[in-house]
Amino acid sequence: MQSESASTGVRTRSQHQRRKRIVQAAAALASRGGVEAMQMRTVAERAGVALGTLYRYFPSKMDLVVAVVGEEIDLLESSIERRPPGATTPPGRAVDVLMRATRGLMREPELADALIRSLIMAEVDTPFGDRMAGLLLRVAGDGLTAETATEEQFALAGSLASVWVHELLEMLRGRRTYEQIQRRIEIAATRLLVDFQPPPSA
Repeated sequence: MQSESASTGVRTRSQHQRRKRIVQAAAALASRGGVEAMQMRTVAERAGVALGTLYRYFPSKMDLVVAVVGEEIDLLESSIERRPPGATTPPGRAVDVLMRATRGLMREPELADALIRSLIMAEVDTPFGDRMAGLLLRVAGDGLTAETATEEQFALAGSLASVWVHELLEMLRGRRTYEQIQRRIEIAATRLLVDFQPPPSA
């Protein structure tokens, strides 16, 4: 029984590593040529897997795009765990996280542009907005989650995430500078997260 469970563990680990290799191959291709460069056959060749194996993990290119976005958010969450925002106010912490995400994405502008455009056009369910809203809730609301936040709090965090996506697209189109994005996000965060401030102590 033990050996069966051990072999399952090895199989699961190798599947996880294979999936990671596929996602990294897709991200590398997209960072140089956008989503158009993420041809399934090319991704499979670059990841060193059979085309059938790739389709087993990701039935469509859009599923692959969603996975690449998920990987980017995982990296952002790890960075926040290692170095939490230093700001003392909820809007300040939210701005810190969103500008950190902006810097991370802008290191690979082709990839950022490809991912965001694809998500906007996506016909599959993408968890991007909800995950960013959840992340903002956690940092702005001192550990709030989608389950513990009120409907209004979740909606406000989601609205701020939407403002950020829009501003990022404007930056990728050359219509905004990094400083302009930061200023606009600061204004939006201050207004949207005003009720996240803890009540003054008596």
